Amino acid sequence: MTLIRLGSGFIKGAVIGGALGYGAYAAGLSGGFEWVLCAVTGAVVGLLCGRPVWAHLFDRSSTVWVAVIKAVVGAGIAVGLFAAARAWGGMDLSLLGETRNALDWPFVVAGAVGALYGAWVEADDAPAKKKAAPKEPAAP
Repeated sequence: MTLIRLGSGFIKGAVIGGALGYGAYAAGLSGGFEWVLCAVTGAVVGLLCGRPVWAHLFDRSSTVWVAVIKAVVGAGIAVGLFAAARAWGGMDLSLLGETRNALDWPFVVAGAVGALYGAWVEADDAPAKKKAAPKEPAAP
């Protein structure tokens, strides 16, 4: 079950990050915007993966602050992941007829960051298993 949730979070995070990154690429945003893009990706993945924000809105025993905290922590983790990738230098990647460093493609960077954080949140925020009701002793 955890492996399924891990894969589901990986895919959700990659789709969310890739979509945000492609939007930034299509808008022509570059030069230092990658940090903001990673922070936004982490926040959106934190809101939508695991138990999404609307699940907390309709559950009386839960609070929306859980989703807000996941979003804030996700922004920090995503920026940290991007900083680590920049420190390691990335790798060359050939896409769309060009060969550039993978860190120069915002949809690759945001997709990778979203996939890693989404997998972690989805596996971590799994719903609690319900305890079975205790069996009553049989009547004599």
